[in-house]
Amino acid sequence: MTRARGWHLLTAVVVIAALVLQLVLVLQGGRVLDEQTPPGLGVRLARFIAYFTIQSNVLVALAAVALTRDPDRDGPGFRALRLAGTVGITVTGLVHFFLLRPLLDLDGADWVADKMLHMVVPVLAVIGWFAFGPRPRVDTRAIAVAFAWPIAWLAVTLAVAGATRWVPYPFLDFRAEGWGHVAVVCSGITALFAALIAGFRYADRRMTP
Repeated sequence: MTRARGWHLLTAVVVIAALVLQLVLVLQGGRVLDEQTPPGLGVRLARFIAYFTIQSNVLVALAAVALTRDPDRDGPGFRALRLAGTVGITVTGLVHFFLLRPLLDLDGADWVADKMLHMVVPVLAVIGWFAFGPRPRVDTRAIAVAFAWPIAWLAVTLAVAGATRWVPYPFLDFRAEGWGHVAVVCSGITALFAALIAGFRYADRRMTP
């Protein structure tokens, strides 16, 4: 119990620090993750919240804080939060490593925030899930929420892109890449979500409570 609480506390501290650092960079007028020329403050803040990276890190932070207080935390809302955050942050790390990392040229605080949000937090969250649970916590409702959230995010993101021409990630830029390319990438990421949810569900059932 003590080790579990310590790990969740470490995760919470790291992810909150990463989010605060990225927010400070946004407030200072720096890049919103991968943007080159920052717009006005209100737009920057709205776009900051719109990034899937930020949303998945926020979910991890909420779950880690809850588990720090009670490592055996349970309940329908918590189950959905934990599964969505863990799967979301796993996808964040994988998509960043394979699709976005080669496109970025960051340094200084931008580089630190990027590595914390996309690499350190995913590793901490996934290790914490497997090492400390709590288990079992994956049920049908949690699966539905964990899968519905990214689908809803994608629909809203593409709608905003159609209205404003802004996309948070270059692989969603249908004007530059074409709808065919975007559809293939989105289908692949959706399949990745489904596979990860199935994998976490299987592990949740098979591993020791």
